[in-house]
Amino acid sequence: QVQLVESGGGLVQPGGSLRLSCAASGSIFSINAMGWYRQAPGKQRELVAHITGSGSTKYADSVKGRFTIARDNAKNTVYLQMNSLKPEDMAVYYCNADVVATTLRSLEVWGQGTLVFVSS
Repeated sequence: QVQLVESGGGLVQPGGSLRLSCAASGSIFSINAMGWYRQAPGKQRELVAHITGSGSTKYADSVKGRFTIARDNAKNTVYLQMNSLKPEDMAVYYCNADVVATTLRSLEVWGQGTLVFVSS
């Protein structure tokens, strides 16, 4: 069993910042890619940022230059630093990870989501 637990969401004014965290726990052998997705009301879930096991990153065009993804492999944790937040960033943010369990089975795991609310 592998779980992802997100934290750090909340209410922020336009132009403000938030940092999301996502910690993986359970029967983990290794974690490959990790990523953040978001889903706004009435819209499909979309990729926000992605980081490979070696640290290569990619971002949605809408967040480039404002958001930064990073990971701490020793803590099995991925972060999303969000700066210059806009109302259109408001969504439920989900953490995702490609995990190899101790059984050597590959799993795609999702967190439960954390709400980011951008409003003045």
